[in-house]
Amino acid sequence: MSSISWPFPKLGITTSLTTAASRRVHRWARKRQGIDAAVTRLRPGRVYILPTGVGLVFALMTFAMLLGSMNYNNNLSFVLTFVLAGLGFVAMHQCQRNLVGLELSFAGVEPVFAGQSAQFRVAITNHSKNARHGIRLTTETSFSDTNDLLPGESKIFVLAVVTDKRGRVSLERFGIRTLFPFELFRSWAWLHMDLSGLVYPHPADHAPPPPPTQTAHGHRQHDARGEEDFAGLRKFHEGDSPRHVAWKAFARSGQLLSKQFAGADTSSQWFDFGEVQADDTELRLSILTSWIIEADRTREDFGLRLPGQEFAPSHGESHRQRCLEALALFGLDGSNG
Repeated sequence: MSSISWPFPKLGITTSLTTAASRRVHRWARKRQGIDAAVTRLRPGRVYILPTGVGLVFALMTFAMLLGSMNYNNNLSFVLTFVLAGLGFVAMHQCQRNLVGLELSFAGVEPVFAGQSAQFRVAITNHSKNARHGIRLTTETSFSDTNDLLPGESKIFVLAVVTDKRGRVSLERFGIRTLFPFELFRSWAWLHMDLSGLVYPHPADHAPPPPPTQTAHGHRQHDARGEEDFAGLRKFHEGDSPRHVAWKAFARSGQLLSKQFAGADTSSQWFDFGEVQADDTELRLSILTSWIIEADRTREDFGLRLPGQEFAPSHGESHRQRCLEALALFGLDGSNG
């Protein structure tokens, strides 16, 4: 029984040593390179290169051919051996050159809800006159698609980072690598840009409806959404309903206009952190998130009250983002809770 169980602790120790060594290498690389700028161009000293498994086999095969050529003194064998050796040296040079001079810049990350993957976008630009082949970005847990870059071309590479809680998600370190040509060598560079994105609370799966005390009805003018009395025409804005487009006026003048209505009954809701029926803070934030998503879906005005913060009733994408950002950072930035 003991003979069966002894390798497993040993395997765990090996894994721990490998992880510790990897972290020390990462710290050394970060200390050596420092924090990279938002726009970074790779210098030759930043690019590392090592042979792959295929490259090692190729080297052993070439060395064996050299020994055979010397043993039999065969000129054709010598020629083939030196051609293969020269090919290996050219591949090594081209592999590193494939990364040198590339320019990397952060292209943004959209906010996500906890449990989703944050999609970090990195733009890579090839300013040289030569094409770059087989470029890929990597992290410890994910990698982007592999793409080629034509001379002067710029492409967006996406790295997915899994999130499990609200707040900020960071991408402190990522790598760029290539196996071009022939996959005999692996060339790579590490970048430390300290990128971060926003993670909203996960919406509650079964959120109760907002308490009646949090709903306030009114009879105010709402030009954007009222549908009672025609109040005139205005210039069409992106996001206006196609039902409100004045097609007859467009046929006459060629200008796209939207109909305005007024006098509609509207309602606004207050979502109050203190009124949510839940003991756990994270559950309260999840319920508030669910209410905001539903109110935004139905285009209802809503306001948000948090300890130390208040957002007046409104609607629209910018208002939704402000409220969700406040929920995401609640109690994490030192200004709340």
